[in-house]
Amino acid sequence: MVNPIEPPLLTADLPGVGGRLRERPEDFEVEEIPAYEPCGTGEHLFIWLEKRNVGAEFLIQRIAQALDLRPDQIGCAGLKDRHAVTRQYVSVPALAEQKLSRLSGDDIRVLRVARHTNKLRHGHLRGNRFRILIREADRSRDDVLNQIVERIRWLGLPNYYGEQRFGHEGETVRWGQMLLRGERLPRRPTPFLRKLALSAVQSWLFNDYLGCRLQEGLFRTVLRGEVLAKWPMGGMFLADDPTTEQERFDRREIVTAGPIFGYKMFASAGEAARREAETLQRAGLTLDQFRSPGKLLTGTRRHNLIYLDALAIGWEPEGLRLSFHLPAGSYATVLLRELMKTRIGEPDEPPQMEEA
Repeated sequence: MVNPIEPPLLTADLPGVGGRLRERPEDFEVEEIPAYEPCGTGEHLFIWLEKRNVGAEFLIQRIAQALDLRPDQIGCAGLKDRHAVTRQYVSVPALAEQKLSRLSGDDIRVLRVARHTNKLRHGHLRGNRFRILIREADRSRDDVLNQIVERIRWLGLPNYYGEQRFGHEGETVRWGQMLLRGERLPRRPTPFLRKLALSAVQSWLFNDYLGCRLQEGLFRTVLRGEVLAKWPMGGMFLADDPTTEQERFDRREIVTAGPIFGYKMFASAGEAARREAETLQRAGLTLDQFRSPGKLLTGTRRHNLIYLDALAIGWEPEGLRLSFHLPAGSYATVLLRELMKTRIGEPDEPPQMEEA
């Protein structure tokens, strides 16, 4: 059996360097890689800002309050870590331009502003750059560390969702399962938490699916009927000839794409479809249950692995320094877990509930 919250490691046979994360916000730096830059004209302001120790939902609330806007008027491309220094774009209507001076403070700095023609939407980013310090990492394991890094560079990193995706002790994913089954929660969730909880179930199922493949030695095997995607980005298609597609996979032209279950998910076939159906069965769920939330659970596909060609490591007096970038939606904590061999994670956001 696989624990989707702590799925199997690619380098489980190698000890980690241990250490501590996030002693200070500056130990964990994240910078968004935008999908595009603002064009300079339009009815929206793109604000490139830096936040320190500020959660994603609180950031939206803070901007709305400072600029006299509704939260739904504010756009962002993705959630960013709370206990970190992060730089990212947010968008607001241009009519708020005269109030921007209200926004900056000790924990939020406006770095630059430019106009654009459209609101920033979730997913409008290529990825994120990370610069992370692991304090008190074990220098005596440098040789083993290099083995871990080389294996990840060669085989790719399992593209699991990080443990923080599921809430404290998996509470967020349990709420999502209750919502899918039509069960009543202890309290009514906010719209933010409802969306977070439902997508947490999708993430949990993906981790279960991918963890089983890794555990069974199928991490880098193309199955008949599998959904494949061009790497690093591109269209999806079915593996009708696994032998030919395996050669393309080994050349890093394509990657396998696992299920993010939903009623519009690109369907697999054959052996691959059977394995995906078994994932739902283990969870006691059916694909029909993903229809009731409507647009929140349309479904998609996610790369089963990612390649980290830009991963760099180096020792500093304070500890081990990492720098790398990840595609949008991939988790730095998955890499850190492989390197450190310790449990890593925190909730994306504190649960927000309304009285029933």
